[in-house]
Amino acid sequence: MLSRVADSIYWMNRYVERAENIARFIDVNLNLSLDSPIGVVQQWEPLIRTTGDLAIFQEKYGEATADNVIRFLTFDRTYPNSIISCLNAARENARSVREIISSEMWQQINAFYHFVNDAAVADRLDFPTFFSEVKLASHLFAGVASATMTHSEGWHFGLMGRWLERADKTSRIVDVKYFILLPSIRDVGTTLDQLQWMALLRSASAYEMYRKRGVHRITPTSVAEFLVLDREFPRSIRYCIRQTERSLHQITGTPEGAWNTSVERSLGKLRSDLDYLTIEDVMESGLHEFLDSLQQRMNDVGIRLSETFFAVQPV
Repeated sequence: MLSRVADSIYWMNRYVERAENIARFIDVNLNLSLDSPIGVVQQWEPLIRTTGDLAIFQEKYGEATADNVIRFLTFDRTYPNSIISCLNAARENARSVREIISSEMWQQINAFYHFVNDAAVADRLDFPTFFSEVKLASHLFAGVASATMTHSEGWHFGLMGRWLERADKTSRIVDVKYFILLPSIRDVGTTLDQLQWMALLRSASAYEMYRKRGVHRITPTSVAEFLVLDREFPRSIRYCIRQTERSLHQITGTPEGAWNTSVERSLGKLRSDLDYLTIEDVMESGLHEFLDSLQQRMNDVGIRLSETFFAVQPV
């Protein structure tokens, strides 16, 4: 497969997943604003801080109000990680490989983009419904791709983009709640604390699955363990990293447990560390510090992936 084609399929899937996860990100605060007791001030700046683009936001919008943050993360065409920018980039990548992907995939991603583009100029918008539609459109794209694209190299490049992006955003959404969103240490263990963790689980479509594990109480430790280290939940970081490694070995043909490239080694070490980690180890080192290190390691995997498969090599 041409590196250009692999690159486009990888980023097409990664951008669609990013758009969905940004919708989930905003949905955390929207749910909290509906569930929180009267008088609790809702914080929106933490959402911008976790993107690493606070300076860009402040230069354009100033105060981090709900309207400003939602506009920035959803409809700002000059911000490359907004939902509409992500879908525009995904659509352009899909356009460049239309001869490789199925026509149904192109139709779905094109319709997805136009849905968000129309919403950007709408006079009034029901944001909870809109973000639910964004998540459903992303699921529909993944389902159409799974049902209509040959599960060969290109398919696995797309999966790696999806799983890496999902793992990164799950880590960030947990980090927002644990490190920043709680207004005061006095609120730990209170009804407000419970509501925030429930909202986080729902934003990751994890609340029902978390309950089905037989856990009767919602605690920071048990929620973090589920979203970071669960073996079977498809939005947990550990699950996503494991699936990324499987697709990588399908592409390279290297047996699992062995490595021939730097990205196989980097990803294998990360997966192995997660396999033998306990939530007590995580909490002892500090959840925020652990997640920050994890994000850096996943970024390193993405860089090595690009260098191995997509970068143009000198003749």
